[in-house]
Amino acid sequence: MNELIKTIKEKTNLKQEYIENILNLFEQGCTIPFIARYRKDLTGNASDETLRDFNDIYEYSKKVVEKKDDIKQKLIQKELLTSKLEASINEATTLVALDDIYSIFKTAKSSRTQKAIDNNLEGLANIISCVKYTKEEVEKKAKNFLNENIKDTKEAILGAKDIIAQRYADDIRSKQVVRTLLENHALLQTKPTKDYQEDGVYKNYKEFSQKAKYIPSHRFLAINRAVNEKQLSIKVEIDEERIIENIQKFKIPKDANSSSIYLLEGLVDGLKRLLLPSLKRELITNIKEKASNEAINLFGKNLHQLLITPPVVNRVILGVDPGYKTGCKLAVIDENANYLDSNVIYPTKPKEDYKNSSKIVFNLIKKYKINAIAIGNGTASNETASFFSKFIKENNLDLKFAVVSEIGASVYSASKIATIEYPNLDVTTRGAISIASRLRDPLSALVKIDAKSLGVGQYQHDVNQTKLEKKLNEVTEDLVNKVGVDINSASYKLLSFVSGISEKLALNIVSYRDKNKNFKTKSDLLKVSGIGAKVYEQAVGFLRIKDGSSILDNTAIHPENYELANQLLKYEDLNNINKEEVCNKFEISKTVCEDVISELLKPGFDIREELPQTVFRDDELSLESLKLDDELCGVVRNLTDFGAFVDVGLKNDAMIHISKMSEKRVNHPMEVLSINQFLPRLKVIDIDMKRQKVALSRDRLKICVK
Repeated sequence: MNELIKTIKEKTNLKQEYIENILNLFEQGCTIPFIARYRKDLTGNASDETLRDFNDIYEYSKKVVEKKDDIKQKLIQKELLTSKLEASINEATTLVALDDIYSIFKTAKSSRTQKAIDNNLEGLANIISCVKYTKEEVEKKAKNFLNENIKDTKEAILGAKDIIAQRYADDIRSKQVVRTLLENHALLQTKPTKDYQEDGVYKNYKEFSQKAKYIPSHRFLAINRAVNEKQLSIKVEIDEERIIENIQKFKIPKDANSSSIYLLEGLVDGLKRLLLPSLKRELITNIKEKASNEAINLFGKNLHQLLITPPVVNRVILGVDPGYKTGCKLAVIDENANYLDSNVIYPTKPKEDYKNSSKIVFNLIKKYKINAIAIGNGTASNETASFFSKFIKENNLDLKFAVVSEIGASVYSASKIATIEYPNLDVTTRGAISIASRLRDPLSALVKIDAKSLGVGQYQHDVNQTKLEKKLNEVTEDLVNKVGVDINSASYKLLSFVSGISEKLALNIVSYRDKNKNFKTKSDLLKVSGIGAKVYEQAVGFLRIKDGSSILDNTAIHPENYELANQLLKYEDLNNINKEEVCNKFEISKTVCEDVISELLKPGFDIREELPQTVFRDDELSLESLKLDDELCGVVRNLTDFGAFVDVGLKNDAMIHISKMSEKRVNHPMEVLSINQFLPRLKVIDIDMKRQKVALSRDRLKICVK
């Protein structure tokens, strides 16, 4: 454990006492959201993001320590562990470094090397390596190594050079030198294959060449996809002659005799046949991993911004899933997201039944007092928005609509959770409910859908799927626990992201809620099957009861601090309380004191309330009506490394290229934009009618970051 703590300390900025505390909390079964929220004093106020990074470092460091022990044990068994070798192992900080150290002791060699070793040519390799003999002297000495398998001196010298080649390829310093050269100077090059499509999506990469260290992640992932589709081939190029010159300079002594030509040939063979191919593969693997990690992190940030979109409260919402032949599916939900009614209208082609469509919508509005409309942004969205725009104006209604992303709605409609929630409704109605729910409470609605289906990343199918799923679950878990969950209205899926609660326990909570007509107090959670003291400790602070028996149950105050909170409620003015006096009186830290007071001042507070609210509209927009230099407004739907996709009310999202986001240089769109950010002024700079695409500019405009 001491070595593990030492390793973690070298890789983080945390004090040793905090490292020890965090590891102890992990051992006790504490979750990261719980530690970040309720154990700040033990961690130096580390955020959940810091704790996630810490956990990754901890897991990696644990693997390093375990591998060190494993290598040492193997070398002890082989009686090969020396004090110098043990010191090298102890100094290693990465798995790659440990692999380099142990590679020389692996029994598996190239077939040529193994054949030479089996024929006892290591002695001849040593003679050649000392470079004090002439070529003729080496050839003469080679006769001493002939046997039934090695018939002549030429074959003996070739075998010796194979051993020299293997020794060079196994040499840790040589390997690191070449690895560094590749990392800094290698070019990544592509060539079209026989299956390459000339005007396809990979036309920009037909004969691509760029330094490997500078290639952006999205570019490499595009190339990698093309390679997987067998449209392109990829290779790594490096100036081999420069490496050979260095070998001559540093591996061949200046006073070497003529036999040094054999040594050089062996070393160059080791470089070209053994070392470079393996290190080139390693480089491509590392670039892919780096690109994958960057794409995953971008996906995570986009998902966070999407899920933190503010809810639309106190509104009865009409959800509209647009369509042509099958019509527009309607679903009404109340202020608490409860399903009320559904119907189908046909305002778009081919029927264009405006009269009956208007009548159905008007009756629903009148019956349920609908005061907001959510329209999905998929097929027929523009025509549907046009219908509602005309309908609202003709009937002089104080009503507006918002276009919401419907990506993943069909996934939800056919999912297990949709079947559980609405067993008697068909998939089309469930889809309309999902669209309405996304406007009502995006977080509650979207956690029901596989995050990979939400369209807020790039190349999600080309990255490490295990890491992607882990990242998206962590992002969702952290945000759900920051916002808090109403235990009496949340779906089992939302509850399953609460600290300490599994999907099985979430289902048990819903079952208890249904049987007992809601929770009256947080302590009722202990009556749920499967929930013991530890789960209760980890989960209870993140749950809310709006109309419970105590105001404290509608706060993030942990029950372990209820006694303190009740004492503080006796103070007349919490805003001007003497915190130092309170800390001394109740023997608590300033952090705990401030957190409890903050919650008491704003029971039921939702962090999303402070963010820009959803923008509603009552107008319509078509691609045909657009002109260059028109000014539009829109909502950011997705961010990639190269640009932002913005919903401006058209069938397809318009794009702002990274070069058009600001007068200043922008390294990544996230520096100036965020998912669901409203952009009030955007200039149309290109209209591609054939591909139905619009390019926008935001440069020369004031940057407004959410």
